[in-house]
Amino acid sequence: MAQNTRTVPAGTPTNVTQKHNKGGIGESTLRPDGTLKVTGEFAYSSDMWHEDMLWGQTLRSTVAHAEIVSIDISEALAMPGVYSVLTYDDLPAEMKNYGLEIQDTPVLANGRVRHHGEPVALVAADHPETARRAAAKIKIDYKELPLVTDEASALAADAPLIHEGRDDHHSGHVPHPNIVHRQPIIRGNVEEARKRADVIVEGEYTFGMQDQAFLGPESGLAVPSEDGGVDLYVATQWLHSDLQQIAPVLGLPPEKVRMTLSGVGGAFGGREDISMQIHACLLALATNKPVKIVYNRFESFFGHVHRHPAKLWYEHGATKDGKITHMKCKIVLDGGAYASASPAVVGNASSLSVGPYVIDDVDIEAIALYTNNPPCGAMRGFGAVQACFAYEAQMDKLAAKLGMDPVEFRQLNAMEMGTIMPTGQVVDSPAPVAELLRRVKARPLPPERQWETAGEGADVRALPGGLSNTTHGEGVVRGVGYAVGIKNVGFSEGFDDYSTARVRLEVINGEPVAMVHTAMAEVGQGGVTVHAQIARTELGVTQVTIHPADTQVGSAGSTSASRQTYMTGGAVKNTCEHVRDALLEMGRRKNGSYHPAWAHAELLLEGGKVVTDGGEVLADIADILEDEAIDLELEFRHRPTVAFDLKTGQGDGHVQYTFAAHRAVVEVDTELGLVKVVELATAQDVGKALNMLSVVGQIQGGTTQGLGVAVMEEIIVDPKTAKVRNPSFTDYLIPTILDTPTIPVDVLELADPNAPYGLRGLGEAPTLSSTPAVLAAIRQATGLELNKTPIRPEALTGTL
Repeated sequence: MAQNTRTVPAGTPTNVTQKHNKGGIGESTLRPDGTLKVTGEFAYSSDMWHEDMLWGQTLRSTVAHAEIVSIDISEALAMPGVYSVLTYDDLPAEMKNYGLEIQDTPVLANGRVRHHGEPVALVAADHPETARRAAAKIKIDYKELPLVTDEASALAADAPLIHEGRDDHHSGHVPHPNIVHRQPIIRGNVEEARKRADVIVEGEYTFGMQDQAFLGPESGLAVPSEDGGVDLYVATQWLHSDLQQIAPVLGLPPEKVRMTLSGVGGAFGGREDISMQIHACLLALATNKPVKIVYNRFESFFGHVHRHPAKLWYEHGATKDGKITHMKCKIVLDGGAYASASPAVVGNASSLSVGPYVIDDVDIEAIALYTNNPPCGAMRGFGAVQACFAYEAQMDKLAAKLGMDPVEFRQLNAMEMGTIMPTGQVVDSPAPVAELLRRVKARPLPPERQWETAGEGADVRALPGGLSNTTHGEGVVRGVGYAVGIKNVGFSEGFDDYSTARVRLEVINGEPVAMVHTAMAEVGQGGVTVHAQIARTELGVTQVTIHPADTQVGSAGSTSASRQTYMTGGAVKNTCEHVRDALLEMGRRKNGSYHPAWAHAELLLEGGKVVTDGGEVLADIADILEDEAIDLELEFRHRPTVAFDLKTGQGDGHVQYTFAAHRAVVEVDTELGLVKVVELATAQDVGKALNMLSVVGQIQGGTTQGLGVAVMEEIIVDPKTAKVRNPSFTDYLIPTILDTPTIPVDVLELADPNAPYGLRGLGEAPTLSSTPAVLAAIRQATGLELNKTPIRPEALTGTL
């Protein structure tokens, strides 16, 4: 059952626009797509259809690292209904690679495959089954090569190079070609600080590979056009980034590749990279027919990047009165065969590896490796999740060694406004870490269950494994655990992070109507709802239409990094403000001579009218506009950031920080190794809740994903073959409604004075601390150290 409270502490700074328009910011307006989605009527990208369209199919490698000796497509081409078969040699442009940051990913394998499931050939046919059978008839002769699967094999002196002769994109600071990116952060003097420590704890931690597990598989429709270009309708997270990667490999100018967002069935980072986009366009241009590609669930596991698995080593010291003296850590992220977003993930993992704590002396190193494992990139939390899992386990170890309460220990060392991060950046907005911890700890615990009376009416279904009738309470123990995390918002390290919004204000049927047009990818976060709320607030209108997202308007950036409400919401607000100013200037020209308030009063737009700050109505918006329209398209940028120094890690690399805390209550059957999470309470500062219903939904969703990686979610890669062993929802488990506990949500609103409306990006933060909170609770229940996630039954029963 969803529970939430809302608190705005007295004296909180705020820059919220004080307007009171129905359906504006601060209200829990309903989502325009909500009813369609829950009734099954919403049109997703996989539902698209075009007359006379063909179906595309991708043939993928069956081995993880091999030379392609030969490819024989003759049998596939000879099949009735097959229109085209393409391999690397058929690619039309000189540019044959793509990538988010480093263009190292081939459109189709070029003489060599580097991971299990890499695309090798494409087929277009008149029926999806024909395309599938034709792809199966393509004969590929592989000569397998030695595998690189972990840090030792990647960095050995004689290690096979995943990318021979690659340019060093990072100024010579990478000591081995199989390292994608390295980021050290050095501040203070760790060795001197270490001498002041009364206790020192260290730990090695392993974080498994998590899948985004969105329910809508990769899909899209490419339609060739008369001008030689192509129109692509696709589910993605970043239309303009896709465009920048697609056009060069098609050999087309960007204006001839027109992209429109189609219905997105979840994303969580997994759609930030290219999947089927280029393949569909290539087949459409080769056949001059529309081509639709829809992955099945098996192929989806190979068609997108995953969360980086990680090995983390940490050392912390503290004085006997509980003050942390220093921290050392090394984080090794497995980036897989191609770079994707690994450089940025390394930047996040390193800069946030200290957690939301005051530690003046640090020695940090984070690296991402090239291996023959599946490519990894963006996923909700983006490097900070792995670090939080480790540093929160360290906090519990320190507290235990000092004999302190784990929450009080965290509060004693909690950062606050004015804290200097390990990168040298000053936290210049509220950082209520201690308060968030206080709130989750103060919440009443769920009632204890009396297992000894299970046979006299207690519901055994509430037990760990109770739905399978495996226990009646024998060996069941309860544990409580806490965790808190810090996450950056928006793109960092000097990236030109901006968003664009077009707003048109006109009169339709006698009523003022605002149209908002952005390229923001609506992936379920509720941006289309918030954009309408902002337009109503700033323009005083009731009717707002949201134009479909496409590349006919400027970039909105990616729907990732918890940035869209801040950035595209900020762009909508900024453009609406300019439209409002233009409207008021128009009103002054038309009416200023009749009423002196036009020149002197602060004017507002409310309820379709221009009013003074005292409430006097000066004119109807419709009467000012008449047959004219105001139509503006403007960009919005946050304050600048800089890249972290490649030797010391110093620099103001992040634009905003956000914080969340969790308390997990679990019950563990120590005999069977089964875990039930009873409650996962959370508190989070969101700056300003533009739509509380959406805020709570995002927090509960992120919390559930963190729960999943704590106790069940992991892509299993065979270390001997580098092949994925569980590419299905039969074997890759995600939480269902039966696994999801009550998630009470306590929302704080401490405004960031630098952000639109004072808001904070919020979607990723709950994914950080929910995982270590669950692990902490299981440790408290069992007394086991548990330094690997997810926790499996064998780890709890001693059979591992």
